[in-house]
Order: sequence, then structure tokens, then C-alpha cells
Amino acid sequence: MTLTNDGEILSLARKTILLESKALQSLSHQLADSFVDAVKLIHHAEGRLIVTGIGKSALIGQKLAATFNSMGTPAYFMHAGEAFHGDLGMLQKQDVLLCLSKSGETSEIKSLLPVVRSWQNPIIAMVANSRSYLAKQATVVIEIGHLGEADPHDLAPTTSSMQQLALGDALAITLAAMQDFQPRDFAELHPGGTLGKRMHLRVKELANRHGCPEVALSDPLQKVIFEISSKRLGATAVMDPTDLLAGIITDGDLRRLLARTQALHGLTASDVMTPDPKTIAGNALAYEALQMMKQHNITQLLVVEDDLYLGVVHIHDLLQEGFL
Repeated sequence: MTLTNDGEILSLARKTILLESKALQSLSHQLADSFVDAVKLIHHAEGRLIVTGIGKSALIGQKLAATFNSMGTPAYFMHAGEAFHGDLGMLQKQDVLLCLSKSGETSEIKSLLPVVRSWQNPIIAMVANSRSYLAKQATVVIEIGHLGEADPHDLAPTTSSMQQLALGDALAITLAAMQDFQPRDFAELHPGGTLGKRMHLRVKELANRHGCPEVALSDPLQKVIFEISSKRLGATAVMDPTDLLAGIITDGDLRRLLARTQALHGLTASDVMTPDPKTIAGNALAYEALQMMKQHNITQLLVVEDDLYLGVVHIHDLLQEGFL
């Protein structure tokens, strides 16, 4: 097929997407007891889930192993072609093997299965052909069906790969639900991701990144301006004689002051500050700080802990951590 114009390009692209979406809809309707059996087999296994495949199925298998791990089901990927070159050592007695293959007849799979069966490991087959060698050797068969590949010549794994991916995701999500897998569990497994940071990163870990801008009640306006400019946070805390927080001065306060008067001589921090500033506890989650900033339409919060001023958390800090 040779595409000669923009319309033909878009037409083929739409046909590809529609064909794959049709295959997924068909797959959702044909799910049966075998899927439930596979979920229960993995859920009750004392070992891990080992995912294997060859070719495009191997690439899908790698993604699925990562998804299972992310959702609380311990999993490893074992390339079917490398199994006989040492990788078979990752398969332990109590593990379950999830084998992905469209045809179920590839030579690597056919060589691997007798060994796995001799070790008495349960085998879950995800296959298009229920009469294939793989299907006949498996403990449980999840059939993906075959509506034809999106490739016009019905050669390249496209629709079938999409079906494998969707079925694997369905397994992972169903298993997670059976384990009552919660966002906090996901965060434990993804401490470096945005959700992990939402669940773990504390305000006090950000408060000292820029020092602790502060002035005294009696400090002149010139010192206030210098402190705000040098710390580059757009604000400074104002401390009373007992070293407790008395207020805050922001660059917005200074602009509003200049709009009101040009008589700045003799002004001190106490003349300019906003008393009772918005604060947040050092042990609060950084995500809570973001929500407070949004609620009050401000860009920084003063951080306190047991009445001690710890510093400032700025919205830019949260941006750097990927919260926005």
C-alpha cells in the first residue's frame, strides 16, 4: 500500500486505532473463568510471578513485570530466549510462570515448557491459539483471540500486543485490589515519584534550602529590603525580642507601601509587616503546603516547629519537586 495524500494517511491511522479499540472491546467481553483462575493462582502463590516471552511479547512482558511490581505483586521478567543460558535460575519452586505468546508455537517457548513442567511450576498462558502447544501445556489459559493485526498485511504484532498489554494490566490491577493496595502502598514503592513525594516529603526538608530570612521588629526598612532581596524568597519573617514569630513582610507589602507613600525615612519592620502570617508545621507534608498556597493565593509559607521559626517554603521549591 502506497499512501499518496494526507487523507489516506489519516484514514489508515484511524483504521488502526479503531481496529485495536475493537479488539480490546471484544477482549473485555470474552473474559471468563480462566482469567479468575489466573488471578487466584498468582494471588495464592507463595513465590513470585515470572513473566516470559519472545519477540514483541518479550517487550510487553518487560512492561508488565514492571507494572506488577508497581502494584504490589512481586514479579521478574525472564526472556524465553535467554532462559537456557542461565536466566532459568531465576525461576524458583514456588513461582508462577506467565507466558506470553501469540502463536504459542515458537521454538523457544516449546523448549522452555517441558523444563518448567518437570519442576511443577504453574503455567499461565496468554495466547491467541487455544489449541497451541503452549495452551496444551499450561495450567490456565487466557485466550486473547485473533481479530487480525492492525498491519494491513496481518504480519506485525500490533493488535495482539495491545491485547496482551491490556490483559496484563487487568491482571495487575485485579491482584492489587485483592490485596487492598492503596495509594500509600504505591507511594512506598515509588518514593522518588510525584505521588511518593506527596506521601513522604515534609515541609522541614525544604525550609532551609535558602536560609531563614528574618529581621527584627525594630530593623529599618533598608535592612528589610536587603534581607528579602538577598534570600530571594520574596519575603522575610519578622521576629519579636523573644525570638518568636511576629509577622511577615513580602515584596508585595513593599510595593503596596510605595503606592501609599514616599515617606519611607524612619520606617521599621513593625510598620510594614503583616501580623499573624500564614504558617505551616515543619512536619506537615509538602503537598499540604501547596494546597495552603493555592487556598490563600500566596507563594510562600513560614515554617514553624514548636514555636521555633525554621525557614520558608516557596512555591518554586514545590515546582522543582514536580508537584505542579
